[in-house]
Amino acid sequence: MAEASRSATEPGRPGLAADAPANAGEDWGWRDETPRHTIAYLLGAVLRAGPALKPGVRVLDVGCGNGHMCAEYVKTGATVVGFDISQAGVEIARRSVPGARFEAMAIRPDALLRLGEEPFDIVLSTEVVEHLYAPEEWARCCFNALRPGGTLIATTPHHGYLKNLVISLTNKWDAHWHPAEEGGHIKFWSERTLGNMLREIGFAELRFSGAGRVPMLWKSMVVAARRPTGATAGSGATAGTGGSAGSGGSRAR
Repeated sequence: MAEASRSATEPGRPGLAADAPANAGEDWGWRDETPRHTIAYLLGAVLRAGPALKPGVRVLDVGCGNGHMCAEYVKTGATVVGFDISQAGVEIARRSVPGARFEAMAIRPDALLRLGEEPFDIVLSTEVVEHLYAPEEWARCCFNALRPGGTLIATTPHHGYLKNLVISLTNKWDAHWHPAEEGGHIKFWSERTLGNMLREIGFAELRFSGAGRVPMLWKSMVVAARRPTGATAGSGATAGTGGSAGSGGSRAR
């Protein structure tokens, strides 16, 4: 991750300069526009999970990394905004995806206000929630950034009974957790735990699918969830403090 800063292209936007958490000196390894290896199996699954794309659809990428996923949405004519705590990633995204807007800021429930944007039709967040100390902050951020009827598309490494059993039988948990790795995954989600959190925030009509490998041993799971029409943010409306930010496209095992 890198220190969050105010946009160089739109100075004066509220709240973009003071977002950096305590470990904001890291940059999450972004060096160029090369996508993470996860894009190979996530891209198609993510595009299939969401609504049909057409010019003018508004898309927000929460934890956009170097912007590679955003570039795919720009190609469809969508209006795309991305943000990430990594200043390095955001600078690369600005250079490589000039058709989108990128900001360096943390994941907090009031992201829409801090961006100064109208609500979005689609909120995208790939391989982010597993990195966060405060995942409910992420869920509220996504909920609050959507228009009523809008869709969240999120991915995270898959954990389910069969995959967990295979990891146990092959004695691979040490490699799977990789505890000596700096940063990395700190939350491990199942369909039930992720689904429960999203429903508590206010999301409805959740649909899960898998990506990578074979069914039940998927590398990642993809969830599409809708913000109900007419729904208020409820617990998701709180501004929150101290939210952490991830960087899209991390390793799935």
